[in-house]
Amino acid sequence: MLNSETIAVAMSGGVDSSTVAAVLRAEGHNVIGLTMQLWNQRRLAGHEGMPESVQGRCCSIDDVYDARRVAETLGIPYYVVNHEERFERDVVRPFVEEYLAGRTPIPCSLCNNHLKFDELLIVARQIGADRIATGHYAQVVFDEQRTRWLLQRPTDKSKDQTYFLFGLTQEQLSRTLFPLGGMTKPEVRELARKHNLVIAEKPDSQEICFVPGGDYKRFLEAYLEEQGNGPTEIAGEMVTTGGKIIGEHSGVHNFTVGQRKGLGVATGSPLYVIQINNDTRQVVVGKDEELYSCTLLARRVNLISTADLREPMRVAVKIRHKHQPAPAVIEAAGPDEVLISFDDPQRAITPGQAAVFYDGDLVVGGGWIESGRD
Repeated sequence: MLNSETIAVAMSGGVDSSTVAAVLRAEGHNVIGLTMQLWNQRRLAGHEGMPESVQGRCCSIDDVYDARRVAETLGIPYYVVNHEERFERDVVRPFVEEYLAGRTPIPCSLCNNHLKFDELLIVARQIGADRIATGHYAQVVFDEQRTRWLLQRPTDKSKDQTYFLFGLTQEQLSRTLFPLGGMTKPEVRELARKHNLVIAEKPDSQEICFVPGGDYKRFLEAYLEEQGNGPTEIAGEMVTTGGKIIGEHSGVHNFTVGQRKGLGVATGSPLYVIQINNDTRQVVVGKDEELYSCTLLARRVNLISTADLREPMRVAVKIRHKHQPAPAVIEAAGPDEVLISFDDPQRAITPGQAAVFYDGDLVVGGGWIESGRD
């Protein structure tokens, strides 16, 4: 990188992004701090079951304050950009709609794919920045032979965030820096201390920024109440995989594939949610062994390491963030669709989650799980 480069740093108020700003500034770059205001954290406070306190979450008012303090310490320009309207349109509403349709969404991937990198790059251009930098644990490199920008897993595998970044385009990758990709979390905290950052010991945020306490059911109820409506005709039957009706439920949004607790039925053996049929409003339950499937269909696929899938490719696939990548073969199944065939059956393949394809540490691409198949 050239010392004359102007870099916009996405500052969340946490240790990682603050350290990125400090490191780039120390390297002599012209650094500009940007924070995206995405959600009014007090908006649903007071609704039944929703906490009044909203501290400790990503993108909170406290985080904006912390980011501004870091920018002042580093002596860099700092701006807060309001994108609440688009965040609600592209992240919050799809999150609600997916749950009401019996699917299990990933709002962080939606935010990265459709908002953060897209909007940050637009703002960066407007303020004259050459590139943007974030605190994500990932690596991006340009491959001369492939003539493509590649996304790779970081050195610290315990902090790997590539699962949430599978939707980045070649244009976005070409203008994005991940300075922490070659570091471990302890090394990042030590750098934060070295640069006298006030947030050096700040704990990491683990919650969805707009869902306090991780209780998505209460959030759905509060959001729908605020909008003046609610899910209609949500009650349905709970049935076994053999078709036997064993009870009723109050809405498919209360369940996710693989769920065991809170089913509301008592039987002689443990039951798990095997499938959710939104059309019939049926929640299908069965034994643990019925949760396993060898294939799945992924749609809205984004390929990174290659332009297309002309023939089947051997990869390792993650079907959720904490899932150990499993050996599989991927092949084109239609426009922006990929059929994934695992070597061994995988447990609880969940519609709405992402399937991300890896070749070692290289991210081949990923897509949204439409369905698991036997």
